Amino acid sequence: MDATVKPLRIPPEMSVYAEKHEIFDLIQTLVRNLVIDKPEDPIQYLIRLLKRESVEVPRVVILGPPASGKTTVAKKLCERIGAVHITSSSILKDDTELTRATRQYTEEGQGIPQDLWIKLIEERLSKADCVRRGWMLEAIPKSREEALCLQASGITPEHVVMLQGRDEVLTERSLGKRIDPVTGDVYHLTFMWPESAEVAQRLERPDCIMAEEEIACQLQAYYREVQGLQSTYRNCLKIIDADQPHVDVFAQALSYVLSRHHSDAPHTPRILLFGPPGCGKSLQASLLAQKYSLVDICCGELLKAVAADESSMGELIKPFLESGRQVPDNMVLKILTERLSRLDCTTHGWVLHGFPRDVEQAERLQESNFLPSRVFFLEMSDSVALERLTLRSTDPVTGERYHSLHNPAPGVKVQARLQCNPKDTEFEVCKRLKEYRSHVAALLAFYPQAVQVSADQQPHTVFECLESGMVGRPSKVLPELNIQALSGSSGL
Repeated sequence: MDATVKPLRIPPEMSVYAEKHEIFDLIQTLVRNLVIDKPEDPIQYLIRLLKRESVEVPRVVILGPPASGKTTVAKKLCERIGAVHITSSSILKDDTELTRATRQYTEEGQGIPQDLWIKLIEERLSKADCVRRGWMLEAIPKSREEALCLQASGITPEHVVMLQGRDEVLTERSLGKRIDPVTGDVYHLTFMWPESAEVAQRLERPDCIMAEEEIACQLQAYYREVQGLQSTYRNCLKIIDADQPHVDVFAQALSYVLSRHHSDAPHTPRILLFGPPGCGKSLQASLLAQKYSLVDICCGELLKAVAADESSMGELIKPFLESGRQVPDNMVLKILTERLSRLDCTTHGWVLHGFPRDVEQAERLQESNFLPSRVFFLEMSDSVALERLTLRSTDPVTGERYHSLHNPAPGVKVQARLQCNPKDTEFEVCKRLKEYRSHVAALLAFYPQAVQVSADQQPHTVFECLESGMVGRPSKVLPELNIQALSGSSGL
């Protein structure tokens, strides 16, 4: 066959490696930075970029009306993610040729020309600390026009957080604001009083507190620009109600900043489902396989199918199944890896349940290079599991399943012929639950990115939670930060 028309078969290991290390997104980021920065030596630029601890650094903008809590949230976010906190005043404090050029405007009470202001922002964000740690712009930009100028200069945030609140709440916050002169932290007489008595004693009323009329004018000025800003950043914008405890505002902002936008990278789902007996793993696996054309692999059913096909491996495992003993791990793994290596699994993806049951099996599965892209643990209490399993029965005539509480038999005649699976006795269910509970903590530690979903709800609700976790990208994992080391490192 002509090599140019021969079907291209990519080894599954290559796609697993590319997904694990996010090669597609890495290349996309490198090309984007290259086009935006336009370095004279592209090769050396890319080499320096790849040598950084992280190619993707935080690029965040936090906006909001006066007294909405922007400064407090921005400071806490920067402490958490290691980004550099940038404000208008911090930019103007730098002693550079550009900042000196702005002094004639500020001294005369004039506004800084927009082109000069954009150059100032560019200059600050190009410094080593911002290049290596990322940045967070507070109250920048102030208008759609300014935002578009920043975009034209290649300054594009990955996340934009916009706080909002009612005018009366914002006015009250502004009038009750207090500043710690030592740290610069912002507090409030009512909403956010410091826990430390020492800090509380040294709080000062800021000189810039405005009268209610001035606050109203500033709010109106902000509202004139807010729709334009929302339109400009609509694809990366998160609006948060600031009229709630600051801890909740910060938690929502942090969750969004750590979230990752949809990736265009090719993706073959490889899903592991864990859960106690009766949690509905088989049902959820079937629903996922049906909707996303995945291969549904139940380890127990796979072993039964192999035992029934009279192959050499089937003859080996048949005695274990007939006697109720566990099939040795090496045999299970051999059967499972052979099934996962077939073309349907490598092209469409798979959802596996019933294996691994412990960390040792999980390690052996990983050593075989079958790495899941998503791991879900269906959570349910033992009492609910016992209720689901011990009260269910089957009609041997029709094959219909019934439950004493939720789906009772339609009549006395059907009720009389119902039979229960020996595995569904209270003793057997408790035994299986105990076995699962003895390994679940270690499995959760082995799969730190796993998503836990409550199975004690309607099946369609559980399915929606699984779908959300499968389609969305896992949140960023924050590394241990060494800000001093990062600040001392050289940038591009």
